[in-house]
Amino acid sequence: MKKTFFILLPAVLIAVFLFFCYIFPKYTFPILMYHEIGYGEGSFYVSPENFNRQMEYIKKHGYKVITLDELAERIKNNKGFKRNEVVITFDDGYKNNFEYAYPVLKEFKFPATIFIITDFVGKAPSSDKDKQFLSWEEIRQMSKGQISAGSHTKSHFYLGGVVDDRAVLEELIGSKKAIERETGLPADYLCYPSGGFSQRVKELAAQAGYKGACTTNRGFVRFNRDVYELKRIKVTNSDTVKPFSFAVKLSGYYYVFKSDKEPG
Repeated sequence: MKKTFFILLPAVLIAVFLFFCYIFPKYTFPILMYHEIGYGEGSFYVSPENFNRQMEYIKKHGYKVITLDELAERIKNNKGFKRNEVVITFDDGYKNNFEYAYPVLKEFKFPATIFIITDFVGKAPSSDKDKQFLSWEEIRQMSKGQISAGSHTKSHFYLGGVVDDRAVLEELIGSKKAIERETGLPADYLCYPSGGFSQRVKELAAQAGYKGACTTNRGFVRFNRDVYELKRIKVTNSDTVKPFSFAVKLSGYYYVFKSDKEPG
């Protein structure tokens, strides 16, 4: 027994050393990214049942769901992160977010942000007439229940590599004003369509009045230290089938061994 202990001790010490020197400092605050909550096929769908299980997991394991605003304020003020917190976001603003996600979030009293493509509100996607985007009335109803509306631009305009400041500002300011006009609440956060952006686009987002912006895993700065390129983690159905996968995504160390994509 003693011999085994002394054989294993160096390996354990090395593992502990590597964790605290290499992994621990690379904690990245987890921001979950959903798209559709429904019964369609593909990685952008999470079934209502699996979404409920994932929210139950968050509650059961003692995570606190905070708003993007709380997270951004901590980053700006260098307050650091707590290791049992998470932010929840949705992209595009599909009607099934209201039908399936909102009742669950309301039940658990979890805040979230839904990024709206303002020109698409109340319409059906051109690629799939069976789908529907949220209406302004649904957006207003959710905004009264801790679900804030953020901008996903006016027309889902891809911002990566764009050099026309006027075109970018039209998308950013136009969508912000539309959300604020329709909800009576500030639209303080932006989500870059498909995660594409540049340093100039970040500057224009600030100029347009946004407090921060979300991307995917694209960016110049790692570990969510810049409020204008907040990296997020895509959640899928398989994260429920393999609970360890969801635990890793919540852990804050999901990106330790993943390389960043180019922002543009």
